[in-house]
Amino acid sequence: MIENSPLGERPTEDVDPGLVARANAGEQPALEELVRRHQAWIYNIAIRMLAHPQNAEDATQEILIKAITRLSSFEGRSSFRTWLYRIVVNHVLNMKRGRLEPETLTFSCYAHGLDKTPDLDPPDQTSVPVDVRLIVDEARISCTSGMLLCLDRGQRLVYVLGEIFGVSDAVGGELLEISRDNFRQRLTRARRDLHNFMNDKCGLVDPANPCRCEKKTRGFIQAGYVDPNKLLFARARITHVRAVVPQTDRALTALDAQCARVYREHPFYEAPDIVPALRRLIESEEFRRATDLP
Repeated sequence: MIENSPLGERPTEDVDPGLVARANAGEQPALEELVRRHQAWIYNIAIRMLAHPQNAEDATQEILIKAITRLSSFEGRSSFRTWLYRIVVNHVLNMKRGRLEPETLTFSCYAHGLDKTPDLDPPDQTSVPVDVRLIVDEARISCTSGMLLCLDRGQRLVYVLGEIFGVSDAVGGELLEISRDNFRQRLTRARRDLHNFMNDKCGLVDPANPCRCEKKTRGFIQAGYVDPNKLLFARARITHVRAVVPQTDRALTALDAQCARVYREHPFYEAPDIVPALRRLIESEEFRRATDLP
């Protein structure tokens, strides 16, 4: 079951301070519950910043280790949400590049790659190990995730928070330690750059555009971007982002809302359970000597 978003205007975080106090007193079950309450949201931010599940899992674990080792410094002067997600923000802005995140990727470069990918009929069902619809979904999610990588990290993070996860300017400004006006301005620039590209190129946004996910799928397979034997993103049963974020009141005919709809149709990924790995780490003598955990 997915809980209310901790990134909402009024997060349901009554439980967090009590869990923090118990964790700092040495209660491991409280620490594990705290991790499980937040790991899916951290993972879903990381996967949109890095565009690869394994990189996102590694980043999630690194973030949670940082949070655990600093937990005794949380004094309750701000909400736990603010304290934790500032760690998330700083980490995803400064982490090493993921395997799908090149040094520079521009929208013109991405457009050139799409144009070079041939338009072909979808794969024959007898030639692939899973439902063709799942493979087309994989192509759709992979391609639109790649578009996000054309934004620099700062723009990408603001777009992920503000447009995909519906974070308000108040919460976004608080997490990034900038003013509400500054958050809105950054979000406007990110929307402009991404949406202009999608409006010009993507058939999901404008049906008049010739690019179609099903027509590019075989080309993506041939180029190695999609592996029918190892789908990274598509799942038979998924929860969409739109089911777990605040509703938008903008008309769906608006360009911004059309583009946001594409990303809110992406899965809200169930995070790999980080708790067992963290438990082994915390219980090791080396870790206890290196930290002040009881």
